[in-house]
Amino acid sequence: MNVSSVRTAWSNAYARVTGRSLGPYQTALIRIGFSFTWLFFLAREWVNRHELYGPDAAWSRDLARRLTDDNGAFTVLVWSDSGWWFELVYLMAMVSAFLLMLGWRTRTMSVLYMIGLLSLQNRSVFVGDGGDNVLHLMAIYTVFTRCGQVWSLDARRARRRPAARPDTAPEPGRDRDVTGVVLWTLCGLALALATTDAGTRLAWAAHGPVPGIGWATVLWSLWCGHGLWWAVRRYGGTEPRAVMAAFGHLVHNAALLVILAEVCLIYGAAGWYKVQGSLWQDGTALYYPLHLDYFSPWPGLSHALAASGVVVLLLSYGTVAVQAAFPLTLINRRVKNALVVVMIAEHLGIAVLLGLPFFSLVMIVADAVFLPTTFLVRVGGAVGRTASRAWSLLVRFNRREIPAQWNRKAADRIPEATVGDEAAEVRSKTG
Repeated sequence: MNVSSVRTAWSNAYARVTGRSLGPYQTALIRIGFSFTWLFFLAREWVNRHELYGPDAAWSRDLARRLTDDNGAFTVLVWSDSGWWFELVYLMAMVSAFLLMLGWRTRTMSVLYMIGLLSLQNRSVFVGDGGDNVLHLMAIYTVFTRCGQVWSLDARRARRRPAARPDTAPEPGRDRDVTGVVLWTLCGLALALATTDAGTRLAWAAHGPVPGIGWATVLWSLWCGHGLWWAVRRYGGTEPRAVMAAFGHLVHNAALLVILAEVCLIYGAAGWYKVQGSLWQDGTALYYPLHLDYFSPWPGLSHALAASGVVVLLLSYGTVAVQAAFPLTLINRRVKNALVVVMIAEHLGIAVLLGLPFFSLVMIVADAVFLPTTFLVRVGGAVGRTASRAWSLLVRFNRREIPAQWNRKAADRIPEATVGDEAAEVRSKTG
């Protein structure tokens, strides 16, 4: 391979990662799946929220504050011990997850979703499991993706604008985006109050996600970046808009690559750690969790599977083989697609047999990121058509058919003479 071939390949790769945001349907699936899972979990634990993350938690606020001071974890729940502050943060976490799932103002909602999720999980770190750890990481990665390109209210609003491309200027006098400006201003005021308050301990160069960068630096950078993006699209020239669009594509593609690598790392590490265990080596590892009452929502089904040594052996070896081989199957598309289906089926079995629905749902969403785009487009189209038909039927049923039927039935039941007599009586009473 000569120098010109290498240069051409490098130019093509650079144009690919800076020319467009790859995997729009995969990142939309990440946005919808993980935000729905988090919202579902918060709604499910609404009655237990005070014992899990609130003032009645076994892990007290003082212990949480000491732990976050040591490890630099971010949570706004240690800023105040009042009950109204906890309720506000919990509701904010639910609302931001719901709006992110719908794809409304995804850039802002992804940041608020991350803040709410990190705040609740880091408040009581010992009540989570592996699924919570995946949600924790994916919430941070989602901030850097353009996850609202498809299947979102943002995409619907962009299609209705005269200029939908990010590297083109809006028409003068239109698309002022007053809602976005107001939302950005309110977030800036809230961030300014949090930064100036000494009790929040938002540092600029310490206690952040990476060494040397504090959470104040991260949040203010995101806030300024959102404002700069709007200003360049609104008032910048062609070249600044093209540069900002290329930078946005690059950040999105890098975050998507990190997400894919994270899923491969999770399965690869899990598989190879299982290989080293003696119970997995002799094929009896799944026998024991199937007999634990805590992980047996259906004891009859669990005991029936555990009663067969061949089934336990095949499930144990199959789990190790699938997880250890998953990163290697990305080389072949067909093998990868088949293995993704197997992984999804495995997590569905975990949800039913071991009673871990939220963990399984998180991992199913992580597995679905590797599904081919054509399949996701077909599924999205089928869901959209079904929802459109159901909505149109509901609108017709409510607006036209029911009142007409009721009016016809009422007219059939009431004789004309009766109607005339009632009308005369009403006129006589009213004078």
